Amino acid sequence: METRPYIPWRMIGDFMRDAFVACGIPEKDALICADVLMESDRRGIESHGCNRFKPIYIDRIRAGILNPITRIEVIRETPTTVVMDAHDGMGMVASHKCMEMLIEKAKKNGLAMGAIRNSSHYGIAGYWVTMATREGMIGFTGTNARPSIAPTFGTENMLGANPLTFGLPTDEDFPFVIDCATSITQRGKIEHIARNGMDTPEGMVIGSNGEALTDSDEILADLINGTAALAPLGGIGDNLAGYKGYGYATVVEVLSAALAGGSYLKMLTGYDENGNRRPYHLGHYFLVVDPDAFCGQAEFKKTCGDILRALRSSKKADGHDRIYTAGEKEYLSWLDRRDKGVPVGIGVQKDLLAVRDMYDLPYKFPFEESKE
Repeated sequence: METRPYIPWRMIGDFMRDAFVACGIPEKDALICADVLMESDRRGIESHGCNRFKPIYIDRIRAGILNPITRIEVIRETPTTVVMDAHDGMGMVASHKCMEMLIEKAKKNGLAMGAIRNSSHYGIAGYWVTMATREGMIGFTGTNARPSIAPTFGTENMLGANPLTFGLPTDEDFPFVIDCATSITQRGKIEHIARNGMDTPEGMVIGSNGEALTDSDEILADLINGTAALAPLGGIGDNLAGYKGYGYATVVEVLSAALAGGSYLKMLTGYDENGNRRPYHLGHYFLVVDPDAFCGQAEFKKTCGDILRALRSSKKADGHDRIYTAGEKEYLSWLDRRDKGVPVGIGVQKDLLAVRDMYDLPYKFPFEESKE
């Protein structure tokens, strides 16, 4: 049962918009950024929602390593492709523009692919493929990130958590969206665990000598100084096929960097050779496919829906009365939270109050009233 206080969606959205504007982001762009963060919380994926509002965006803007004004430069464009340079601006703003262009190109030509260089954290990857599914189209995306995954049989963090994300339209009330890191967990989830004072489960993080680490605060510090690394999807070593996650992470790294001529691996640490902070220079790629260029949108949606319904109705294991398909739990989370708002723990509450007071914004949150 949820015991954390809720903040209404309208309030948290307005607050993040106003805070983003206060730190220099144009209002139109601020609305995009706030919506991306809220979408993560709507889906119950709290590691990428308002949990990251202050440390990943506000703090980086104030540190001078993230540009609040996003100057999007189109480097190359064809009828089915586009390559952009975000000039270290807001990754969410550049990604929104890229997806808008690709959707229009795909409507005309059947499919379109884009890539962005010199970008920043673009929020929940599932947001971008859902832009496609809302138009009845298939979406793919991936992004590289600051190094955190060690290669199989290695201990040095080389690859980012690098999500490999797919969105498929269906004839149901929600699309099929698989949005997963290629590591067994991701930094954002460990940040969320640490904020709640819990240990990280054993087997997710490896130390410099190959030992499993569990102290969440120490892990976050060690990931930065390079003495800890996330295990790839599958786990440490190859007994549980960790090489698969390692391989998929590498694919995302190559596509995120090479298509746009961007940075990769240790170039993405966020620090220069003298230890000074600098922009992360991340890369993203996106692919949009219109089923109308194949079997047609209606037939694709029905076939996709039939497959998902068959999976959910298949034989259940003992002790389980339900099988889910990707995107279903997130949809159910939204139904549960739609009229309640976003639940916020102590750590997020402190962040919201700090940002409010920093910019002298006229907000009083429900959790403050409960403490009076």
